[in-house]
Amino acid sequence: MQSSHPAATATGKKPSFYFAGICGTAMASAAVALKNQGYPVTGSDTNIYPPMSDFLASHGIEPLPGYHEKNLQSQKPDWVVIGNALSRGNPEVEYVLRERLPYTSLPELLKNHFIRGKRSLVVCGTHGKTTTTSLLAWVFEHNGFNPSFLIGGIPPNLGQGARFTDSPWFIIEGDEYDTAFFDKRSKFIHYCPEVALLNNLEFDHADIFENLAAVKKTFRHLIQTVPSNGLVLCNGEDQNLMEITRNVRFCPVKRFGFGSENDFRAAHIAHKNGGSSFELQGITYSTPTLAGDFNVRNALGVASCALHCGLTPAQIQSAFLSFKGIRRRMEVFGVKSGVTLIDDFGHHPTAISQTLAALRQRYPSQRIWAAFEPRSNTTRRNVFQQELAEALGTADGVAISAIAREEQLAPEERLDVGKLVLQIQKRRQIPAAHFAEVPSIVEWLCKQVKPGDVISVFSNGKFGGIHRLLMEAL
Repeated sequence: MQSSHPAATATGKKPSFYFAGICGTAMASAAVALKNQGYPVTGSDTNIYPPMSDFLASHGIEPLPGYHEKNLQSQKPDWVVIGNALSRGNPEVEYVLRERLPYTSLPELLKNHFIRGKRSLVVCGTHGKTTTTSLLAWVFEHNGFNPSFLIGGIPPNLGQGARFTDSPWFIIEGDEYDTAFFDKRSKFIHYCPEVALLNNLEFDHADIFENLAAVKKTFRHLIQTVPSNGLVLCNGEDQNLMEITRNVRFCPVKRFGFGSENDFRAAHIAHKNGGSSFELQGITYSTPTLAGDFNVRNALGVASCALHCGLTPAQIQSAFLSFKGIRRRMEVFGVKSGVTLIDDFGHHPTAISQTLAALRQRYPSQRIWAAFEPRSNTTRRNVFQQELAEALGTADGVAISAIAREEQLAPEERLDVGKLVLQIQKRRQIPAAHFAEVPSIVEWLCKQVKPGDVISVFSNGKFGGIHRLLMEAL
């Protein structure tokens, strides 16, 4: 970033912002939050589709399709916010550099313009960040604290993924992915945590991290930014987190989990009617919309953080009872001909297996089918070849699409989809197949399923509109 933060223009007006890559969940949410504060906001993207396109349109922002120099020439923004998916060679990036326009990354903008001086609660981990951050933000919002927040999704309770207020509290989803092409540090390094809430730590993002050790290193860097009067609050049953927090010297560390050695220990866990409950410090907390053991741990982390920040059990439980969940996290997309269609963002093997396990608890007597799109920069590669087979193999049937953007990967790097199907079938004798086109997946699933079945669609993208196609075809 070229300045400490975007100040007012020479005429005293609020500066205008142009978001290059505006349809990313965090980018879109921040763009709308800035617009709601009176800043002129525009932007562009090549992936303009719901829910973010609808969200932007509902707030009067119509993204420009594609990246072109003419977009910036016509907009003449005071600041360009460059998304982390953009790199050198992008026409708008090249124009910004060539014309020496003021530019910044989203995390740096947030740090210098919105977070600095706030009580920042940063939720991190390989899985569960969006759900946990949404629940934590709702606990504070429900109880009148009016927090600022930035979440990589749109929680129904909050209506938007970002909001910037005058409250001393800032609650933010801390992603370990890199900041921008010009700043390879993890995004969460910028977020000035008073509390770093660490859910879990596994290898992911194979396009930027060489191995698990590299992921651990960036989490250690995050811990180094927590002040002595702050707190590292971590899952006490995650061995990778235990390793990196064992010898922390300059800030307190507390742990949450199910074992007796944890500072915040959950007991008497139960799952009923699609929700969960647990006991903490003699108080029972219920989360009616969150199913599965992993969501109990998410809620336990939230309760532990809120208690540390001074909220009462009654305040926390009241918020839990009114939490509506999060879009694209075990979200019921629709029911047609007796078949329930689930939309889920899961794309890491652990997330997929945990979601399928939670669906088993929610639909104990029904067959669960999985439709999977290898789309993330990690699942497109063969680093999780065996792990994906084990995760998807817990379903009652599996349909797998072609690898997204496979031409960008060398053949020896790619996930072997044909081999994945054979691995699943070897593990369990279940229907499994892969298809080059989404309509073929829809046709195959419609022949396989029967009333009462559940289809869970796993993708961190739009998956060729498979949800709508399935609802039409069932």
